[in-house]
Parts: sequence; structure tokens; C-alpha cells
Amino acid sequence: MKNPVSMRELIGRYGTAMAGLALIAFFVLFAPNFASGANIVNVLKDTSFLAILALGFTLAFIVAELDLSIAEMASLAAVVCGWLVQLQYPPYVAVAAALGVGIALGAANGYGVTVLRVPSLIMTLGTAAIAKGLAFMITQGVAFVGRWPVGFTGIARGNTFGVPNLLLWFVAVAGFAYGLVKWTRTGAHMVATGEADDAARLAGIATARMKRFGMLLAGALAGLMAVLLAANLSSAAPNMAGDYLLYAIAAVLLGMTMFEPGQPNVGGTVFAALVLKVLGNGLVLLGAAYYVQDIVLGAIIIGSVAFSASTMKKAAFKV
Repeated sequence: MKNPVSMRELIGRYGTAMAGLALIAFFVLFAPNFASGANIVNVLKDTSFLAILALGFTLAFIVAELDLSIAEMASLAAVVCGWLVQLQYPPYVAVAAALGVGIALGAANGYGVTVLRVPSLIMTLGTAAIAKGLAFMITQGVAFVGRWPVGFTGIARGNTFGVPNLLLWFVAVAGFAYGLVKWTRTGAHMVATGEADDAARLAGIATARMKRFGMLLAGALAGLMAVLLAANLSSAAPNMAGDYLLYAIAAVLLGMTMFEPGQPNVGGTVFAALVLKVLGNGLVLLGAAYYVQDIVLGAIIIGSVAFSASTMKKAAFKV
């Protein structure tokens, strides 16, 4: 006879994931063309953008900091990238510039939080406003569109050995994030910093450095997501990543209800991002009104936090 405590732990760790699998099965059975090869590939590609951005949020959240600027950082990075492509700079220059924008803003967030002692909620909201203003200043409110070089668009649209490049980027980033957190000393120090800042500091961990590193990684992944999004759409607009913020937050919070309940974790974020994109795609195929997704998204955010509240002790929520 199974120990009821063990069963509760099992449900706590995997219940949400099982519900996600049940949701996928529901759409396979009842949503027209959901299980078609083309639709599945499209869902996975769409998940790639969200998951990469959400993993950036996750790495910042692991060190107990919120980064509400990731979407606006991504939009600015995409605009800078598109601007350089339109000026006919080599694709590698545009990509490097976009990544540089994300890294620079992520580093600025980390500096503001650890040196200037500005709470991450306020710091990143300020960074988001600055990034948004710069993006509109560069574009004058007009998107960069036109013929983009294949050498650039292929970063996202191309295939390698028959596998879409977007999926390869997705797997690479998820693998990097998981390996960093689970298999490196730096990752262990990041987790310790997030769980108990004072205790980690007394143990000799450079907690301020870990916080700066987590926020820098969030900026870097925002820059990478911007490159992939611009390359996939062959356009760059000052608000092109704005809609991803709430979905990224929802993916992280929903991910905290599975695998490692109450803690931000890479596996949970990745699976939650997939579930959110499956949900959106399935609702569209079933003919649901566009606003239904927003209602469901809000419910997921509230429910995820409520579910994790008993074990979640992130300092970021105490701002």
C-alpha cells in the first residue's frame, strides 16, 4: 500500500505536468488538424521564442530577482538588429549588436540591483521604459521591413539536417540553462543565493555577483530571442516582443508548480511554455474568441502563484 505522503509528493511534482499532457491529448482528439505534422512543427517553433525568453526570466528569478524588462529589451535588440540589416551590415554584425544590447541592459539591471540597491521590480520597470523609448526613437514608430538577406533569415527559418533551426536553438538554450543550474558550481551558487541570500553570503558565496550574472543571462537570452524573432518575421518593430512578457511570466510561474514545486526550474519553464502554446493553438483551432486566451492566461498566473504560495519564498515577491 502506497504511503499517502509519497502520493501527495508525486502529485505535487507531476500533477501539473500530467494535466498538461491531458490537455494535449484533448486537443489531439477534438481540435481539427491539431495533430498534423505541419501544426505540431509550428507549435514547437512558436514555443521556441517563448521558452527562450522565459528561461531568461527563470535564471533571474532563480537568484530571487524579477526582470520585467525582458520583453522591451528584446524589442530594442530586434530594432537594433533590423536597423543594421537595413543598413546592409553583415548579418554577424547585426546579431552581435542585438546580443550586445541584451547583455548591456542585463548588466545594467544587475548593477542597479546589487550596487545601487534599487529593487529589481523598480529597476527593470525603469529599464523597460528606457528600452521602449529607445526603440521608438530609432524606428520613429515604423517597423523595419523589406527584403532581408538569406544569411540572416536562415538563422531562424533554415534547417540543419532536416531539423528546423529554431528547434535547435530551443534545445541548445534549454540544455545550457539546465546544465548551468544542475551541473555547475555557479548554478549551485545561484540557487543558494535565491533560496537564502544571507546564509549563502555567510557560506562565502558572492551573492551580488550571482545576482548580476543571473540578470545578465536574462538580458543575453532576450537578445537571442530578438535575433530569432526578427529573422523569422523578416521585420523589426519597437513593440514586437511586448506580448511575450505575460506569457513568459506565466510559463515560469506555471513551471514552478511542477518538478520542483515552489521553485523556478528550467524543466518546468520549458514544459509550461509548451503547454501555453498548445493551449493557444488549440483554442484557435476550436474557434474560441481571441480574448479567451487572455482570460485563461490571467487565470493561470493567479492559480500558479496560489498553488506555489506555501513553498515559494522568493524575495522578489516581497518588493
